[in-house]
Amino acid sequence: MKILFIINDAPYGTEKAYNALRMAMTLQKEQSESEINIFLMADAVTCALPNQNTPNGYYNIERMLRAVINKGGKVKACGSCAEARGIKNLSLIEGVEISNMPELAKWTVEADKVLSF
Repeated sequence: MKILFIINDAPYGTEKAYNALRMAMTLQKEQSESEINIFLMADAVTCALPNQNTPNGYYNIERMLRAVINKGGKVKACGSCAEARGIKNLSLIEGVEISNMPELAKWTVEADKVLSF
């Protein structure tokens, strides 16, 4: 099963990105045959920035994204959203690609399930 996660919120401040990634990681563990695609939009593109430094005991979105990628998940960030936030030309977490709306549209029609956070 192909599952697409669309994340819209910033990595910290709300727990939407955290909950989306928890679900993605759980699916990879419990339903290992599932294909996980994550598309970062709006403020969620900042989830893809490296060197996140969170307090001990606090979740870290960078580590969570890396865990999803390391288990075969694909992560793409909206290019126009990244450009609007001034991060399009910054280095991103290894494995995250800048993408576009046609790619999101393709992932959407190919997905068996689409979850939006």
